[in-house]
Amino acid sequence: MKVALLSAALIGGQLVTPVSDRVPSLNVEALCRATVADDKANGVVLGQSLEKCMSDETDAQTQLVALWPANAGPVRDRCEAEVTSIADAQSYVDLLSCIQAAGLANPPRLAPLRGASKNRNAK
Repeated sequence: MKVALLSAALIGGQLVTPVSDRVPSLNVEALCRATVADDKANGVVLGQSLEKCMSDETDAQTQLVALWPANAGPVRDRCEAEVTSIADAQSYVDLLSCIQAAGLANPPRLAPLRGASKNRNAK
């Protein structure tokens, strides 16, 4: 009986996915809205629209879902901590950039994503 319970507990334990094994949930809409407003307030002529910002963030999140399981836990943890350290400045584009900078992600070459990245205006 004890062996059966232990086996069931071990099998059941393997079905639980730790939070760090999933791409974190970020509130990018608030950041995109703030980014667009900031660009307008600062007279940024080539600022992006809310729709484009959200599209970039969604594209980055989609890429992260595919890359996340293939990357080492410490890299994910470091990048997640870096991106989520400021509550109102969380961006999937920044999280994807961090994973790529670690040299562990080699996605196909796509159009560059700006989204609400803190580096969106850097060249």
